[in-house]
Amino acid sequence: MPKKSQIARAMKKPKYKTRIVRRCWRCGRRRGYMRDFGLCRICFRELASQGKIPGVRKSSW
Repeated sequence: MPKKSQIARAMKKPKYKTRIVRRCWRCGRRRGYMRDFGLCRICFRELASQGKIPGVRKSSW
């Protein structure tokens, strides 16, 4: 979990647009972020396996 100061800094508009930090809305993780869902890879996998993300299902081949 990130500190509150890190979350607050990520919410601020950066001086340059390349400094934008996108965080998972569920846990606040910065790395492994998926823009389409707004989640990190860990939270995405948990929610997808529980069937809580519509249109996503486990693949097998």
